Amino acid sequence: MPYFVLMEQSSKKAIIAYGRQAVPLTDHEAIAFAAAFKEIRVKKRQFLIQPNFTAKSRYFVINGALRAYVIGEDGQEHTIQLALEEWWISDYNSYIYQQPASMFVVAVEDSTLLELTYEAEKKLKIDNHQFETFFRTLAERSVAFMQRRIITRLTQSAEERYESFMERYGLFTHRFPQYVIASYLGMTTEFLSKIRNQRVKPKS
Repeated sequence: MPYFVLMEQSSKKAIIAYGRQAVPLTDHEAIAFAAAFKEIRVKKRQFLIQPNFTAKSRYFVINGALRAYVIGEDGQEHTIQLALEEWWISDYNSYIYQQPASMFVVAVEDSTLLELTYEAEKKLKIDNHQFETFFRTLAERSVAFMQRRIITRLTQSAEERYESFMERYGLFTHRFPQYVIASYLGMTTEFLSKIRNQRVKPKS
């Protein structure tokens, strides 16, 4: 069997397994669910979404690393979302409301993704209540995650934010450049470097 067919079958199994973690799916439902996704490969630094163009799809990461960010009036990049394996990424405001995007979504590594278009997701929800429940659960988890992130940003010092990040997502520091992590945590690269140096400095 051709390599690319084996890869696609592996990707389909991954999204089925992920879906079944949220809702029970029969074999027939699992096949219909996986069929809505298309496997795509993107190269490092390739953009999936750019401002002023409507986000037509959301993406499930099979392997690789991606980043969503905005650019402020001062030219500074502000990272909104990071995604590794089994994470989702898109400009969700653009995707959900089908209006022009405000974010860039770019591959940080060569990546394999499962793409789900807005129309395909809409059809899944209409066809089967289980699929609607899956995407509602996904949205609820996303809202809770963003709330935790906002509260952390408002109530913790830069050092505390970094410590919390390392406890939960330490792997990210090996997959994303330091300036991206700094941007995600809301600090300069220089300040993040200072925190990291203090963290590894041996105690006297």
